[in-house]
Amino acid sequence: MTTDHGYPAVRMYVAGAWCQGETGRTAPVVDPATEEVIGDVPLATPADLDRALDAAATGFEVWRATPVAERTRVLHAAADLIAERADAIGRIATLEQGKPLAESTGEARRTADTLRWHADDARRAYGRVIPSAPGTVLTVRREPLGPVAAFTPWNFPVGGPNRKISSALAAGCSIVIKASEETPATAMELVRCYADAGLPPGVLNLVFGEPAEVSEHLISSPVTRLVAFTGSVPVGKLLAGRAGQVMKPSLMELGGHAPVIVCADADPVRAARRAAGAKWANAGQVCTSPSRFLVHESVAEEFTAAFVEAAEAVTVGNGLDAGTRMGPLANERRVEAVRRLTADAVARGAKIRTGGERLDRPGYFFAPTVLTDVPEEAELMSEEPFGPLAPVVPFRDLDEALAIANSLPYGLAAYGFTDSAATAERLADSLQAGILSLNHCGGSVHEAPSGGVKDSGYGREGGPEALDAYLVTKRVSHLLVP
Repeated sequence: MTTDHGYPAVRMYVAGAWCQGETGRTAPVVDPATEEVIGDVPLATPADLDRALDAAATGFEVWRATPVAERTRVLHAAADLIAERADAIGRIATLEQGKPLAESTGEARRTADTLRWHADDARRAYGRVIPSAPGTVLTVRREPLGPVAAFTPWNFPVGGPNRKISSALAAGCSIVIKASEETPATAMELVRCYADAGLPPGVLNLVFGEPAEVSEHLISSPVTRLVAFTGSVPVGKLLAGRAGQVMKPSLMELGGHAPVIVCADADPVRAARRAAGAKWANAGQVCTSPSRFLVHESVAEEFTAAFVEAAEAVTVGNGLDAGTRMGPLANERRVEAVRRLTADAVARGAKIRTGGERLDRPGYFFAPTVLTDVPEEAELMSEEPFGPLAPVVPFRDLDEALAIANSLPYGLAAYGFTDSAATAERLADSLQAGILSLNHCGGSVHEAPSGGVKDSGYGREGGPEALDAYLVTKRVSHLLVP
């Protein structure tokens, strides 16, 4: 069933069945490119959440006892379905999130590859045998932790939920995931791929609802054994604190404010073009988006001119339109946030080199914006913009640039451009971030870990480390009795 907009009727998925919720409460879903209501999302009640938790408890016992070869087969089948349905899933993601269709379908295809990687990692959750005394067998075993409560935002509506789901299921855990109410149909279609692949009922449960109510209920439940969250630093601290009160581990992938250091020996035009491609991706609504451009004074103007040229070449429009390279912001809240940061920077002396305003059309569109002469005290220099804002700040020497880059309490991603191997090693050693890219602004990859330090969170997603949070390490000492 779909609406006139081609948007599907959204349902939750609990205990192997699609459902609307006990009371039928809903919230509207808005197309950010038109500001039109295109559907609604059911909101869970405490009773709905209890059913999901009960299902996860039962599903965990089934899934943990399922042979790893069968678990892997089901997960590979789900990955195949995601890949087959990538175009349809991508269109739904663009309708409710706004990013260009090519970005959405690409996200869906990468999601399938991530799932395949984690499915194979299920076979590699090795323990070990430790040499011990005669007559004693000392082993270390890795076992699934238990039911997981997961929470994901709207900016990557396919890949975000799948990171949590695929890691949990590969480790042998069950999961209750609350995906974003702003992008619910994308999460629904992702979950449908798992269900259609033959996942047993209760292993994967999808709910929506009032965020504070749902998180409190799921985290407090004795069924939940792990809390996994992607989102803002303030909310992450609240959820981690609540999990700590009930002695539950948590996995936190939080926000950042990624510095980009362009050294004097780098090609400023090449650096600008590569950085611009990452800056305008998803309209800057990416936790790892480059957001503070620290450029050596000898190449700052050349870099800025090339960056402005790249910004002005971006076609902003509806993500469903051919040729669109940057879609709208996700909601009115983001428009107001970037408008406020821009106005504050200008009031403090910054100059707008291009952009700087909301576009005069329906939808949450804001122009790609480049600012110079941005003072250190401007809010934009300390607050993650999560939008298409790029402040360019010159520096005199690398010590100064590193001090600015590391001055904030965030440490998710960082970037550097240099033609010197020695300088590259210094950047790698000195930048305080969990993710560092040199001479490019690449995104996350499924074969390597991603995660932050300081206020940007803890734990890792991707790579062999992805399963660590979902596994218990158990030491077994077995004295052999004749």
